[in-house]
Amino acid sequence: MAGGHPPITDTERQRVAELHAEGLSRNAIAELLGRSGRTVSKICAEHDPPLTFERTRTAAATAAKKADGAARRAQLQVDLLENAQRLAGQMFAPSKIWNFGGKENDYNERTLDEPPFRDKQAIALSIKALADTAMKLADYDRTDVATSGIDAWLQHMTGDGD
Repeated sequence: MAGGHPPITDTERQRVAELHAEGLSRNAIAELLGRSGRTVSKICAEHDPPLTFERTRTAAATAAKKADGAARRAQLQVDLLENAQRLAGQMFAPSKIWNFGGKENDYNERTLDEPPFRDKQAIALSIKALADTAMKLADYDRTDVATSGIDAWLQHMTGDGD
């Protein structure tokens, strides 16, 4: 037994060919035989002539997943920009400041015409983070570029795109 897996028998090879002829998927055959999908693929590749599996359903499912992901990213982008806009509205809105302090640990508050400078800095950083993330999501789904983000990254890492 090489690598801890039982050897593939001729009976299994024949059964894979039969199940393939019946139109079963690779994973369905693997489950029926108690073998891995990789083993079934290996048996199919070694068959004369090699056996292949119809992939239209896989392609359709992949396309649907991609479309769902794009729709979710688009909604997230809208949500991020709305949140950034809400924060921008706080930059010059009246702001309540408060603290506890003194010997009696008194609560004190007052309303300012605008938030203090440090609060404005924090708001501005938050707006930038939200807007940057929204822009990255927009870039991810761009269709006017020749390569996807992952392809561009791979080209960069391998030096093929330089």
